[in-house]
Formats: sequence, structure tokens, C-alpha cells
Amino acid sequence: MLCALDESLAQAWHTVADAVGDPVRVHRGSVLDIAAQAVVSPANSYGWMRGGIDAVYAQAFPGIEQQVRSIILAYHGGELPIGEAVVVPTGEAVPEWLISAPTMREPGERLPDDTVHPYLAAKAVFLLWRDGQFEHGTRFRDIVKTIAMPGLGTGVGGVSPATCARQVAAAWEEVFPKDRQDRRPAES
Repeated sequence: MLCALDESLAQAWHTVADAVGDPVRVHRGSVLDIAAQAVVSPANSYGWMRGGIDAVYAQAFPGIEQQVRSIILAYHGGELPIGEAVVVPTGEAVPEWLISAPTMREPGERLPDDTVHPYLAAKAVFLLWRDGQFEHGTRFRDIVKTIAMPGLGTGVGGVSPATCARQVAAAWEEVFPKDRQDRRPAES
């Protein structure tokens, strides 16, 4: 589920939904309005959640920033590379999971016009959904049927909605090529 609060991002997301088709849909509103099992945090590599949608998540899910930072420290030495993603429980029934997929290395970083960070973050989320497993062996996609995704880098990072949308669509097509439709998620 591609989510947008502003019209320009909503229009850009519709180009993704039109290009990809079912099961991708657009929601005009907050990611927190969706009955999704997971939400995407387009964070920074260190897991600081002080601005943009991450600040909303930090307020909605007390302790989530510390969980994200702890998992990044434990599994990535304190810095989650752009193009990687981690998942942590939110402590809520809905959404139960938060996927941290950084679009910037440093908090508050303004991304250059030629950035590929939205593509890398989206690809990390899609690969996590397709191939990821929880520590107890359950496949991520068996638990998470709907993922709510805000713009990736479109807030603090300054990426245009159109650029973000093109890159998310490209990541989707790479991870879920049309000739492998049986592996596509039921909802996203």
C-alpha cells in the first residue's frame, strides 16, 4: 500500500500502481490509517527517528527508536547500509512490525537529484518481504500480507515524488518480474 499525505506524492504513487498493477494500491492518508501488518521507515543508517515520518513512528510506538538502533548495532555494527532493511516489532497489534530501510546515511541529509536511494530502500523492503525469515524460521511474507509505505526520501531527503515513484516501480519490477507473478505478494 503506497501512502501519501500530499497530492503530488499521491499522483506519483498512482503511476507506480498503474505500471505495476495488482496488488499495489494507493492510499491518500497516513500509513498509520492502514490496517497493515508492517510500515516502512525510510530512516537513516543509524536508526535515529527524530524527523519526518520517523518522528511520527517514534511517537506512535514508544521505544521503537531504541529497538531499531539496537538491532542495527547488534547485526550491522551500528550503521545499516542503504540498500539493507531490518524489521522490529512495534509493540502494537496493528501494525505489528516496522521495517527500517534507510534512504539517507546521516539524519537530516538532503539527497542529491541523481540519488538512487529510494530504489535501494524499496528493493530492500521488497527483498525482505520475498525472502526474509524471522529467527524462529517463519517466512516474513507468511505473517506480513500488507506493507504500508510512505514516500522514500521525499520529505527531509528532498527527493521529488516522481523520482521516488519511478525508483520504487523499478525496484518492484526487479524483485517481482512479471514472469514470476506467482511469487508476488497478495497485497503491498
